[in-house]
Amino acid sequence: MVHQHSSQSRLSPSSDTEDMVMLLAPRLAHFAGVARTEHVTRAAQELQVPQSTLSRAMARLEQDLGVDLFARHGRTLSLTPAGRTFLGSVERALAEIGRAAEEVRADADPATGKVAFGFLHTMGAETVPGLLQAFRTDHPRIRFSLVQNYGEAMLEKLRAGELDLCLTSPVPDAPGLVARRLDEQKLRLVVPADHRLAGRRRIRLAEAAEETFVTLEPGYGLRRITDHLCEEAGFRPRTAFEGEETETLRGLVAAGLGVALLPPPTVPRPGVVELTITGQRAVREIGVAWLEDRPDTPPVAAFKRFLLSRRGSLLPD
Repeated sequence: MVHQHSSQSRLSPSSDTEDMVMLLAPRLAHFAGVARTEHVTRAAQELQVPQSTLSRAMARLEQDLGVDLFARHGRTLSLTPAGRTFLGSVERALAEIGRAAEEVRADADPATGKVAFGFLHTMGAETVPGLLQAFRTDHPRIRFSLVQNYGEAMLEKLRAGELDLCLTSPVPDAPGLVARRLDEQKLRLVVPADHRLAGRRRIRLAEAAEETFVTLEPGYGLRRITDHLCEEAGFRPRTAFEGEETETLRGLVAAGLGVALLPPPTVPRPGVVELTITGQRAVREIGVAWLEDRPDTPPVAAFKRFLLSRRGSLLPD
């Protein structure tokens, strides 16, 4: 049985895929219901929609596609070859939508949902495990997707929707983001154990103006802080090595390849001496950031409240 369709309402081969999806998506579940029952009346009862509405929807679907999906036999229907081909893809699409809906509902569940949480590499050994342990005392089944990276990379993931929250430094001040200062770490000048300054306990940063520095790569928050503090002390650091991990920098210092401005280590490292800096405020502030105007799921809201409650006590003593 061949139906005559108006060419004016038929999708052209040049139609955008997105336009076609928007046009067809609302009718796919109805089509699958009719194809399953091969009867419009029974399908309308199962789908709880008026029979006339369902009949018009199927006719319009065929019209938009420009092909016959059903052969009509009185009150019953049977799929055409094109209809069977279309049904296979529709059922897979609907199943995928169902799985996606189940996943996002599960991630938003107040008791068992998920938080995508980013943090600096330097906070991975001790700070973050301690935070998660404390949080899960009251929220034992909330799940976490953890991402370690440098500050700018985490903010990019935040803007892309890949993270819900991140701990970063410096505390960002950027359009579209909300950030709250939580704590700060004192930075120390780390020198080799046999260095001329190793016998000191305190030092003014200006005294290291002639030293060779090892630093993190440009783009890292600690690199910007290092450059700023050295500039404040009246010099521009001479950089010999650039890395991605603070403990790698400590290893370079221990090997006698330079000095570095670093936060305290999780575990003391042999071969280096860490000097307190005087005469200027040598710290890095740690803050939590999230996207402005993006609604929180219950687990994200709970973890955000927890982090904000740790203001001033985020870092271990």
